[in-house]
Amino acid sequence: MISLNNLEETEKFGLFLGENLNPGDVVCLNGDLGAGKTTLTKSIAKGLGIDDYVTSPTFTIVNEYYGKTDLYHIDTYRLDDKIDVDYLGFDEYFYSDGVTIVEWAEKIRDALPEEYMEINIKSHDNKRDLDINYIGDRFDKLKEKLDESFGD
Repeated sequence: MISLNNLEETEKFGLFLGENLNPGDVVCLNGDLGAGKTTLTKSIAKGLGIDDYVTSPTFTIVNEYYGKTDLYHIDTYRLDDKIDVDYLGFDEYFYSDGVTIVEWAEKIRDALPEEYMEINIKSHDNKRDLDINYIGDRFDKLKEKLDESFGD
Protein backbone atom coordinates (compact mmCIF):
# COMPACT_ATOMS: atom_id res chain seq x y z
CA MET A 1 0.00 0.00 0.00
CA ILE A 2 1.29 3.43 -0.92
CA SER A 3 -0.21 6.42 0.89
CA LEU A 4 -0.18 9.82 -0.76
CA ASN A 5 -1.00 12.66 1.63
CA ASN A 6 -1.83 15.47 -0.79
CA LEU A 7 -2.07 16.53 -4.42
CA GLU A 8 1.68 17.21 -4.64
CA GLU A 9 2.53 13.65 -3.54
CA THR A 10 -0.01 12.26 -6.01
CA GLU A 11 1.57 14.29 -8.81
CA LYS A 12 5.07 13.21 -7.76
CA PHE A 13 3.99 9.55 -7.79
CA GLY A 14 2.37 9.90 -11.23
CA LEU A 15 5.40 11.68 -12.67
CA PHE A 16 7.71 8.96 -11.32
CA LEU A 17 5.45 6.26 -12.71
CA GLY A 18 5.31 7.91 -16.14
CA GLU A 19 9.10 8.23 -16.23
CA ASN A 20 9.47 4.51 -15.49
CA LEU A 21 6.77 2.95 -17.67
CA ASN A 22 7.76 1.22 -20.90
CA PRO A 23 6.08 1.12 -24.31
CA GLY A 24 3.41 -1.57 -24.25
CA ASP A 25 2.67 -1.20 -20.53
CA VAL A 26 -0.97 -1.20 -19.47
CA VAL A 27 -1.97 0.52 -16.23
CA CYS A 28 -5.46 -0.05 -14.86
CA LEU A 29 -6.96 2.49 -12.46
CA ASN A 30 -9.92 1.63 -10.27
CA GLY A 31 -11.61 3.80 -7.67
CA ASP A 32 -14.77 5.70 -6.90
CA LEU A 33 -15.77 8.87 -8.75
CA GLY A 34 -13.40 11.62 -7.67
CA ALA A 35 -10.77 9.22 -6.31
CA GLY A 36 -8.05 10.77 -8.49
CA LYS A 37 -7.80 8.50 -11.53
CA THR A 38 -7.63 11.36 -14.03
CA THR A 39 -5.38 13.45 -11.75
CA LEU A 40 -2.95 10.53 -11.61
CA THR A 41 -3.19 10.07 -15.39
CA LYS A 42 -2.28 13.75 -15.96
CA SER A 43 0.91 13.30 -13.92
CA ILE A 44 1.78 10.03 -15.68
CA ALA A 45 1.40 11.86 -19.01
CA LYS A 46 3.92 14.50 -17.86
CA GLY A 47 6.32 11.72 -16.93
CA LEU A 48 5.92 10.29 -20.44
CA GLY A 49 6.93 13.65 -21.93
CA ILE A 50 3.43 14.68 -23.00
CA ASP A 51 2.62 18.40 -22.84
CA ASP A 52 -1.03 18.21 -23.95
CA TYR A 53 -3.89 19.01 -21.61
CA VAL A 54 -5.14 15.62 -20.41
CA THR A 55 -8.86 15.19 -19.80
CA SER A 56 -11.02 12.24 -18.88
CA PRO A 57 -12.35 10.45 -21.97
CA THR A 58 -15.64 9.64 -20.23
CA PHE A 59 -17.73 10.47 -23.31
CA THR A 60 -15.24 9.62 -26.06
CA ILE A 61 -14.01 6.40 -24.38
CA VAL A 62 -10.43 6.88 -25.69
CA ASN A 63 -8.13 9.93 -25.83
CA GLU A 64 -4.76 9.67 -27.56
CA TYR A 65 -1.78 11.82 -26.62
CA TYR A 66 1.57 11.92 -28.38
CA GLY A 67 4.94 12.50 -26.79
CA LYS A 68 8.24 10.77 -26.15
CA THR A 69 6.04 7.75 -25.47
CA ASP A 70 2.43 7.90 -26.67
CA LEU A 71 -0.40 7.59 -24.16
CA TYR A 72 -3.76 5.97 -24.79
CA HIS A 73 -6.24 6.93 -22.07
CA ILE A 74 -9.34 4.73 -21.94
CA ASP A 75 -12.33 5.35 -19.67
CA THR A 76 -14.86 2.51 -19.52
CA TYR A 77 -17.19 4.16 -16.97
CA ARG A 78 -20.03 4.64 -19.45
CA LEU A 79 -19.73 1.25 -21.14
CA ASP A 80 -22.71 -1.03 -20.84
CA ASP A 81 -21.78 -4.27 -19.09
CA LYS A 82 -23.19 -6.24 -22.02
CA ILE A 83 -21.10 -4.51 -24.72
CA ASP A 84 -18.65 -6.65 -26.64
CA VAL A 85 -15.34 -4.98 -25.78
CA ASP A 86 -13.56 -6.90 -28.55
CA TYR A 87 -15.63 -4.81 -30.94
CA LEU A 88 -14.13 -1.61 -29.48
CA GLY A 89 -10.59 -2.54 -30.54
CA PHE A 90 -8.86 -2.04 -27.19
CA ASP A 91 -6.30 -4.69 -28.21
CA GLU A 92 -4.85 -2.20 -30.69
CA TYR A 93 -3.93 -0.01 -27.72
CA PHE A 94 -2.91 -2.80 -25.33
CA TYR A 95 -0.40 -4.23 -27.80
CA SER A 96 0.92 -0.92 -29.14
CA ASP A 97 4.19 0.95 -28.66
CA GLY A 98 2.49 3.36 -26.29
CA VAL A 99 1.38 3.23 -22.67
CA THR A 100 -2.31 2.50 -22.10
CA ILE A 101 -4.16 3.69 -19.01
CA VAL A 102 -7.61 2.23 -18.38
CA GLU A 103 -9.94 3.93 -15.91
CA TRP A 104 -12.68 1.72 -14.43
CA ALA A 105 -10.72 -1.30 -15.68
CA GLU A 106 -12.73 -3.72 -13.56
CA LYS A 107 -15.54 -3.31 -16.10
CA ILE A 108 -13.43 -4.92 -18.86
CA ARG A 109 -11.27 -7.28 -16.78
CA ASP A 110 -11.83 -10.21 -19.20
CA ALA A 111 -10.55 -8.11 -22.13
CA LEU A 112 -7.31 -6.96 -20.45
CA PRO A 113 -3.97 -8.30 -21.68
CA GLU A 114 -2.12 -11.06 -19.82
CA GLU A 115 0.18 -8.58 -18.08
CA TYR A 116 -0.84 -5.26 -16.56
CA MET A 117 -0.46 -3.10 -13.49
CA GLU A 118 -3.59 -2.45 -11.44
CA ILE A 119 -3.86 0.50 -9.07
CA ASN A 120 -6.87 0.57 -6.78
CA ILE A 121 -7.34 4.06 -5.34
CA LYS A 122 -9.13 4.85 -2.09
CA SER A 123 -9.56 8.56 -1.45
CA HIS A 124 -10.28 10.25 1.86
CA ASP A 125 -9.68 13.84 3.05
CA ASN A 126 -7.48 14.72 0.02
CA LYS A 127 -5.34 11.65 0.80
CA ARG A 128 -5.08 8.63 -1.44
CA ASP A 129 -4.19 5.06 -0.60
CA LEU A 130 -2.96 3.03 -3.55
CA ASP A 131 -3.20 -0.74 -3.52
CA ILE A 132 -1.05 -1.91 -6.44
CA ASN A 133 -1.22 -5.33 -8.06
CA TYR A 134 1.23 -6.48 -10.71
CA ILE A 135 -0.20 -9.06 -13.10
CA GLY A 136 2.63 -10.85 -14.89
CA ASP A 137 6.40 -10.41 -14.69
CA ARG A 138 6.90 -7.37 -16.92
CA PHE A 139 6.58 -4.97 -13.97
CA ASP A 140 9.16 -6.58 -11.65
CA LYS A 141 11.74 -3.76 -12.08
CA LEU A 142 9.08 -1.08 -11.77
CA LYS A 143 7.79 -2.69 -8.56
CA GLU A 144 11.33 -2.58 -7.11
CA LYS A 145 11.71 1.11 -8.01
CA LEU A 146 8.31 2.03 -6.58
CA ASP A 147 9.03 0.11 -3.36
CA GLU A 148 12.38 1.94 -3.01
CA SER A 149 10.89 5.39 -3.65
CA PHE A 150 7.41 5.16 -2.14
CA GLY A 151 7.39 2.07 0.11
CA ASP A 152 6.77 2.32 3.82
